[in-house]
Amino acid sequence: MKRPTSFDIAALAGVSQATVSRALSNAYPVSEDVRRRVFEAAAKLNYTVDINARKLRSKKINTIAVLVSEDLDQPDNRINPFFLPLIGSILDYAGEKGVDVLVSLQKQSDNWGVDYGFSRRADGIIFLGYRDFETYRQKVEVLRQVGEPWVVFGPQMSEDPDLFVGSDNEGGAHAAVSHLIKLGRKRIVFLGEASERHSEFFERFKGYVRAHEEAGVKVDPALAIDCFISREEGAAAIQRLLDDGVDFDAVFAVTDLLAIGAIQTLQKRGLVVPRDVSVMGFDDLWVCTCINPELSTVRQDTTTAARVLVDTLIRLIDGQPAEMTRIPTQLVLRESC
Repeated sequence: MKRPTSFDIAALAGVSQATVSRALSNAYPVSEDVRRRVFEAAAKLNYTVDINARKLRSKKINTIAVLVSEDLDQPDNRINPFFLPLIGSILDYAGEKGVDVLVSLQKQSDNWGVDYGFSRRADGIIFLGYRDFETYRQKVEVLRQVGEPWVVFGPQMSEDPDLFVGSDNEGGAHAAVSHLIKLGRKRIVFLGEASERHSEFFERFKGYVRAHEEAGVKVDPALAIDCFISREEGAAAIQRLLDDGVDFDAVFAVTDLLAIGAIQTLQKRGLVVPRDVSVMGFDDLWVCTCINPELSTVRQDTTTAARVLVDTLIRLIDGQPAEMTRIPTQLVLRESC
């Protein structure tokens, strides 16, 4: 099959070959509309940028971009609250390294930050909040073709281990559920999205299952509740279980927001946490200590995550090898267990 050329891109985008060269190499500025048309044409043709030649034409500007995917589960706040301290830590550590940071909220329809590379607004990109594995994989392929240095926090891609930084989701969930079982809990609800499409939550589900298997406790499929990650969804899920008369004595939620919603419903229905039902979350948001009872959870180390993300991206920008990193989690026990 013939390799696409700049002439092919020019024909599809409706511009001159010289304009295509300027857009791809950033030798001279071009308009946003033209640059986007050139990019879209290049993506359709599976055009691969000569990365080595591009590096020769480009200079580092000591700026990285942090692009946060909008959280459609939170209609009033499009940024997942977990990412707020992580973004703060990235800003702090990047400042120590003498690197400026651009932060942007990315809509579902956006081009996933490719324009940051083409316009040279940033040397590289950190992506946060892209939990949909299939969408992530498709869009990553485009970034790979244009040769943009980038790293993602969260979802894992086995074929790109050097571009993944994330918490030990399975290990954290295993520790949390094992603790619930040691408390004598045998009917533990799993709240979250337990599918391979959402790999971080699926890893937590695997930790939930492994803890049961190691303790010789049978997992009841009726207790695995597939729901979004908002407080309202957690409250509604527990409401449905109680209305249906399902017996359970503990809840493990893949996020703190789900766990808080669960506690609120349990209390409204006259149940006492943790006497009647123990509840465990995941993330360790600041709000965990602002509710009654205070929420037990699995803490993700956002300070370490920020440092690893920035250091990994800088290595990729400098053309050095980088490796997949799993950051240990910590079980934090409070009143809800």
